[in-house]
Amino acid sequence: MSITPETIAAVDAAITSRRSVRAYLPTPVDRETVEQILGVAARAPSGTNTQPWKVHVLTGAAKVALSAKIRAVHDDPQLAASHTEEYAYYPNQWVAPYVDRRRRVGWDLYGLLGITKGDKARMHAQHGRNYDFFDAPVGLMFTIDRVMERGSWLDYGMFLQSVMVAAQARGLGTCPQAAFTPFHRLIAEQLGLAGSEMVVCGMALGHPDPAAVENQLVTEREPVAHFTQFHE
Repeated sequence: MSITPETIAAVDAAITSRRSVRAYLPTPVDRETVEQILGVAARAPSGTNTQPWKVHVLTGAAKVALSAKIRAVHDDPQLAASHTEEYAYYPNQWVAPYVDRRRRVGWDLYGLLGITKGDKARMHAQHGRNYDFFDAPVGLMFTIDRVMERGSWLDYGMFLQSVMVAAQARGLGTCPQAAFTPFHRLIAEQLGLAGSEMVVCGMALGHPDPAAVENQLVTEREPVAHFTQFHE
């Protein structure tokens, strides 16, 4: 590959312009485009080329059916309480600076949407939009074989990032969604997952709605000097 200022700018732009998109246009995304994105992402590195990722693509009636099944449970507190994550995505005890960043992004999003502190009904409704893939025309569900260990989960993160960057390069938006993980049993049943498959996360994919206020959210990032040490 010939490295030019143009190629550097294109790659950097695809990475730095990526956002978690939480509102989509109904414009379809054709299967060929999805396959192209996944084909590019499959070049993500993995230890000894194990390639631990498995992808389930949902559109049309299949996506609607999964969303309806999860929403019905999410909206019933008693039923929802019986569903828990298979793995801990977040820490059991939050400490600074991570808890501060978490709170900031939450209130920045709610602020854009006009959701005030204590408005539990609207918070619940907004969280529930995860299970409709924020109305994106394509929902992706990612699974991993249970025999794989922590290193393969690191590899998986690189694959997910590659999916999002490849989509961004094509003018599409994405939103990675750990919100699906408590409902892994429902997902396994609906998609007919093998017992060896463990749900990693979901992801919305589609054309961002430029008029949606929630898509104006741009999260902060720490400067390089705050998280880097050079040893010479």
